[in-house]
Amino acid sequence: MQAGKASLGQKYHECVTAAERWLAAVWPVVHGRLTAPPARVVEIGCGPHGGFVPMLRSSGYEVTGIDPNAPAGDDYRPVAFEEVELVQEVDAVVASTSLHHVVDPVEVIERVASALVPGGTLVVVEWAWEEFDEATADWCFQRLGPENEAGWLHRRRDEWVASGHPWSVYVWNWAQREQLHTADRLLRLLDARFAREHVSRGPYFFPDLGQTSEQDERAAIESGQIRATRVDYVGRLH
Repeated sequence: MQAGKASLGQKYHECVTAAERWLAAVWPVVHGRLTAPPARVVEIGCGPHGGFVPMLRSSGYEVTGIDPNAPAGDDYRPVAFEEVELVQEVDAVVASTSLHHVVDPVEVIERVASALVPGGTLVVVEWAWEEFDEATADWCFQRLGPENEAGWLHRRRDEWVASGHPWSVYVWNWAQREQLHTADRLLRLLDARFAREHVSRGPYFFPDLGQTSEQDERAAIESGQIRATRVDYVGRLH
């Protein structure tokens, strides 16, 4: 029976994409913090596949996904959040791994606040890249999937090896080149504008790893092998 379960889990992991695994894992975090439908929700950075928008729509929410690479459709706006014109205020904003690479997080957070109704909710899922230390990197690189399915972690490994630098130097240089904001800075900015209701840390890398589940990564975090780099934040507009 255990072998059968492992086989089914392996088949599932092979059949779904990294994006689908991520959405399935984070959906309870997002959905559990929203007011009941039919609330109006905006998702910042829904990406080319629509992010949480289809799930939110099927759950009864009035939802708009905003991203320069958003898919076609009435539920999407193919534009940067900084440039979008919203017709009315919304009850909630969801930002999943989108704030750490915006040009000006102060501007974006202020626009989020302006888009929300009084007492509206902001749900943020972010990545603390500054916690991506060498032990965590080694753990990830040992669990990469096949080269023909190479993703962003494969590229980080290959660039690091080619750089000849210690991991700490490489990852810092990479983050500066990509103009990534630290999670600590984002949390400070969020707390300055919103009343924090929840913050926690957890697994981040598992969708992009071969045969590695969210539970596997959580166990490695809890045992002290690696750092927790996902940050879940919920705030309410003052």
